[in-house]
Amino acid sequence: MITHYFKTVQDTELKELPSSRAGVWTHVVAPTEAELTELVRDYGLDEAILADAQDFYEVPRMERSGGVHYFFTRYNFDEKDRITDTAPLLLVMGESFVLTMALREVPQFSKLIEQPNQLVTTQKTKLFITLLDLVTSSFERELTRLRRIVHKDRVKLRHIGPKEIQRLVNYENELNSIIAAVVPTNSWLGQVTNGNHIQMFTEDVEMMEDLLIANRQLIDSSRQLLLTIQNVRNASEAIMTSNLNATIKTLTLLTILLTIPTIVASLYGMNVPLPLQDNIFSFWLLLLVIVGAVSGALYFFKRNEWL
Repeated sequence: MITHYFKTVQDTELKELPSSRAGVWTHVVAPTEAELTELVRDYGLDEAILADAQDFYEVPRMERSGGVHYFFTRYNFDEKDRITDTAPLLLVMGESFVLTMALREVPQFSKLIEQPNQLVTTQKTKLFITLLDLVTSSFERELTRLRRIVHKDRVKLRHIGPKEIQRLVNYENELNSIIAAVVPTNSWLGQVTNGNHIQMFTEDVEMMEDLLIANRQLIDSSRQLLLTIQNVRNASEAIMTSNLNATIKTLTLLTILLTIPTIVASLYGMNVPLPLQDNIFSFWLLLLVIVGAVSGALYFFKRNEWL
């Protein structure tokens, strides 16, 4: 689906145009082959690069072809049947247009479209930075949510079980996806800021530098939270291993203690002549032997700090 948005500084509402024109923001979602052909024809885009944008696992990077700049990044989304929690997003900067392309709806853009107070499509660079800032802000919100959950798990460390560990592993994967998306994106953002890839005014440079700082902070915070998760998971696994060893140790000692009366009872259960078999106090004598042997074993275990 191809949608053309247009709004100038004087406009109060975001307009949807039936076709492209100068100063338009063209948003493309899950394009068909016919729509890709139309984009190549109308905007003079590189067909091979557009084909790369159809790959769900496309990595962030920057390319230039025919005077048009192509910026690949990734945005976060929530879909549990995917291995990764980010999806590809292509931003194209042409001479008189900005084009975005995604394989599915980008929820980060919905609020901007519904409430386009700060949106001006004729200011290409500012629009470009605004779209990227929305992606960064969504990552920051997700990071805040993960941080809150991880700190709750850290407080109840001794009560973490297999389900909680599996959840922590999922959080690790999500954080790795965020880092894998933001790090290369921030790399080409630095190239754009320091180079002559797109025209930027003083205000645009300041906005781009703020975006770079936000991305760096996002990367650092993600890595710190990732380290926290790994520490929590390692500590919980160590506690679970220690508890398991203690349980096995207790069961082993109980088995040894129960083996003593079992051996004595087995010996005197044999159908052969035995000492004290005619003594009327034989049961109590055997019971005394068993109690003494068990007590001796308990003393031995206690002295060696096995109990």
